[in-house]
Amino acid sequence: MARRDVPTCSLDERLGDVRDRVAAAGWDACVVVSPELVVLGLLRAKELNVDPDLLVEQAMRPGPSTYRPSVSVTKMRRIMADRRLDSSPV
Repeated sequence: MARRDVPTCSLDERLGDVRDRVAAAGWDACVVVSPELVVLGLLRAKELNVDPDLLVEQAMRPGPSTYRPSVSVTKMRRIMADRRLDSSPV
């Protein structure tokens, strides 16, 4: 299922603030984006639960694989199964 309500954050935010906002929205991950909404990294539960005073830039997983919206659902399902992913940025 594709979702558009994924939490986003910027490089210069405090991790504790992002963690609280993400949890309040019912998520356990956040997509790190530039001001132009280019995907720069990911924060998953592991990264969200480190030192709350760190900046997002210091804790994120940089350069995640992303996929174009034109990739078919069938192909995305195959990619995600092959890589054992439960989610992926599109």
